[in-house]
Amino acid sequence: MSDSAAGLLTALAVVVVLAVTHVPLGDYMARVYQATKHGRCERWLYRVCRVDPDVDQTWSTYALSLLGFSFVSVVFLYVLERVQSHLPSSLGLAGVEPHLAWNTAASFVTNTNWQNYSGETTMGNLVQMAGLALQNFASAAVGMAVAVALVRGFARSRTNRVGNFWVDLVRGCLRILLPLAAVAAVVLIACGVVQNLSDPHTVHTLTGGTQHLRGGPVASQEAIKELGNNGGGPDNANSAHPFENPNGFTNLLEIVMLLLLPFALPRTFGRMLGDKRQGWAILSAMAVVLTASLTLVTVFEAHHSGSALNVAGSAMEGKETRFGVPSSALFAGATTLTSTGAVNAMHDSMTPLSGGVEMLNMMFGEVAPGGVGSGLYGMLVLAVITVFVAGLMVGRTPEYLGKKIRSREVKFAALYILTTPAVVLVGTGVAMSVPSARASMLNAGPHGLSEVLYAFTSQGNNNGSAFAGLTGNTDFYNIAGGLAMLVGRFLPMLLVLGLAGSLAAQKPVPVTEGTLPTHRPLFVGMLVGVVVIVVALTYFPALALGPLAEGLSR
Repeated sequence: MSDSAAGLLTALAVVVVLAVTHVPLGDYMARVYQATKHGRCERWLYRVCRVDPDVDQTWSTYALSLLGFSFVSVVFLYVLERVQSHLPSSLGLAGVEPHLAWNTAASFVTNTNWQNYSGETTMGNLVQMAGLALQNFASAAVGMAVAVALVRGFARSRTNRVGNFWVDLVRGCLRILLPLAAVAAVVLIACGVVQNLSDPHTVHTLTGGTQHLRGGPVASQEAIKELGNNGGGPDNANSAHPFENPNGFTNLLEIVMLLLLPFALPRTFGRMLGDKRQGWAILSAMAVVLTASLTLVTVFEAHHSGSALNVAGSAMEGKETRFGVPSSALFAGATTLTSTGAVNAMHDSMTPLSGGVEMLNMMFGEVAPGGVGSGLYGMLVLAVITVFVAGLMVGRTPEYLGKKIRSREVKFAALYILTTPAVVLVGTGVAMSVPSARASMLNAGPHGLSEVLYAFTSQGNNNGSAFAGLTGNTDFYNIAGGLAMLVGRFLPMLLVLGLAGSLAAQKPVPVTEGTLPTHRPLFVGMLVGVVVIVVALTYFPALALGPLAEGLSR
């Protein structure tokens, strides 16, 4: 079978699986978050944490609970990394250096999983399991909780309550992420992914040398890494490593896993709102952007440009021959359109225009379908902006889902849209002005700028993938990157929760002949247009100096 045919079949298989699981999984998650009864294990956790699960919170209390939980998580993970050498199952590895431990703690708590280290030589098994994998569950559940709080803001009226953070967190972990990850881990083990607690194996190479091969709890972390849109793996090569992703079937499975929950959440949104058509509209907008992006990445990677690429048949540098160009392009597009950041090929070796599309995917705010939870609430914020623009066109107060979009709601949405670009562009500008930061670039010229721009785009949008040419394990990038990840994660969340509280306090507005139908193709087209235009106006100058300049000069 040709490489192109295998890639096409992989893409079709992904579409079929997502289509089959969309309704049942989305409906199940709606039932989870709307349930009034608590499980026995859940009640025990609430008693231990002294939480009343039957009392909903205001948006400000919800936000304080989220920030408090995340602060404790950062401190816990930081301390765990620092004292690693004194812990069991550390494999003889030293404690992590302070600046790197800070960056890693901020990275995994924010669902970014940016890794300025090689997992095989830095993290022992206990830190991988009790620290990093634990945050893979928790950070994903936090994202889903914020999305559900915003949906409640649209669904409720005349109240200042948007739910209970602790209940949403526990249910997201125990009822959704944990069961799915357990099943996925077993399937991955059956397909050849490593899962053990053994010491590294020493093998002798054909040249007479020796090599140390480390195993570890790979499959269990690989499952939640993809399902929770985390992306950080135990191996430096990530999902290009055969221990994490040994064959074409596991590659297909991992692509499905990283798209599964983000594509099901619009259905959850429609069910909780009581109007499934609204969920279909959001899903359609996501699918349009996803299809366009994956097509562009595949075309740019398969395009022959230069003698080396002509000889190879396509841009095979940095790719695994067991996956080929189409499957590598599919993985790259999916991982940057979600907040996953896992890679089965090296993005720094992608063609310039393909790398530019991957950056653009993250600059969209990762809303097609985006991260677990963050993709849904990001797209809903853009929907608010869309109806505001439509209201300006016809000269009437905009409405969305029975709620008026007043100046307060527009301010929350506008600040949300401006936060991440500010983090990305300010961070890139500072890095390019600091000599020590510029020294970390492997390449000069447009590609060097692309390395730095990609890094802050990835961290500011909580993606985690990287252009490997940039040396990130320096004091500047560890400190600045940690700040970028924290601000890029939690400030937008606070704005979303503020928007949820403002919407929930309103009384519903009756539908009239002048109300814009937000479930029809016209609105979907307008929403896609707003997504593209907002990003183009914000990031085009930076993209023009980086990947566009490099790609058009060849």
